[in-house]
Amino acid sequence: MTNSEPPTTSRGAYVRVPGSGAERYAVITGASSGLGAAFADRLAGQGYSLVLVARDKDRLSAVADEVTGRYGTRCEVLPADLASAADRRVVAERIEEGVDFLVNAAGFGLSGSFWSVDRDELGDQLAVNVCSTQEFTHAAVAVMLERNGGTVVNLSSITGLIPGRGSTYAASKAWVLYFSQGLSHALRGTNTRVMVLAPGFVRTEFHARAGIDVHSVGDGWWLTPHTVVDRCLADIARGKTFSLPGFRNKVFIAAVSRLPRALAQQVNRMLGNAGARA
Repeated sequence: MTNSEPPTTSRGAYVRVPGSGAERYAVITGASSGLGAAFADRLAGQGYSLVLVARDKDRLSAVADEVTGRYGTRCEVLPADLASAADRRVVAERIEEGVDFLVNAAGFGLSGSFWSVDRDELGDQLAVNVCSTQEFTHAAVAVMLERNGGTVVNLSSITGLIPGRGSTYAASKAWVLYFSQGLSHALRGTNTRVMVLAPGFVRTEFHARAGIDVHSVGDGWWLTPHTVVDRCLADIARGKTFSLPGFRNKVFIAAVSRLPRALAQQVNRMLGNAGARA
């Protein structure tokens, strides 16, 4: 990569790297850190050109510089606040221009009880966690069906599998789970796949932002972002449509799902300082 400043367009800064053959594009939201950045690294390593989406342009540019330096990939930086309908339209329009792999990794939780949280913040959480996933998936699937193939990865959460760990966040992730599984079934017989990824405790910035005491969770529960992404991509290669990385997570969900609902909620509430989340 050269030291010259990349040209800027109405959609953001581009890092142009010449390549050969037909380009495959991956659009990744929440790409400035955590799982989104890990997906950017791994998909760049698989030869995808990247469109990186998040609010922080400087951090997106840092991720773009890193993957470009490592893999020589082409990266487009597209700063967008996904709580904004106008910004979501810009991203959806970019997806409609062409996408082969979509990762909806943007999302956030809120600290505080449901009734004490600002209503606008609740609306922003719904917009980012649910609306952006629906709108971007809608745009991507239409393109993929027309081009006869593609992959969508939507991030749910282990919290979306069992209620009781933050009512609005868990509900948004349950929506992602059921939406993705239903769409995956509807797309059977096509070359377009929808995978839902349900990570557990991952060492990212998410927990600090959501006011979760990470020290209350044992080290054995934690996975790195790259470990989660590698497991998800391996599951996609095996033809799976649901990925739950981590042996402990699998055992926990298998056990708790067999409990009476009220008891399952109580057990789930004990993990991760859940009572402090909206």
